[in-house]
Amino acid sequence: MYIEKDKKKIEIYVLKNIFKRFKGFMFKKNINYGLCFPRCNSIHTFFMKENIDVYMTDKDNKVLYIYKNLKKNKIILPKRKVYYTYELPVNIINFKINEKIRLNK
Repeated sequence: MYIEKDKKKIEIYVLKNIFKRFKGFMFKKNINYGLCFPRCNSIHTFFMKENIDVYMTDKDNKVLYIYKNLKKNKIILPKRKVYYTYELPVNIINFKINEKIRLNK
């Protein structure tokens, strides 16, 4: 799967396995893909090597919250109405509040 916007494209991995969800981007360097966490309304950035952009959406993938250039050792507490959380490399693709994220296969 991938996200494409403004002639930019990034591969997305949907994490459903509990162990993959737990690990996420921990200990990763040179991130060049994104992660999608279904049924996830909070995250942490402990043990991460790079900053990330985080987009939190509802069930229809409408962006509700944005955290740009989120540094390591941060916590985003649970947010209401959030269903999907996307973690992307910094400034790869930029969305705005209420914009829809479209996944392509």
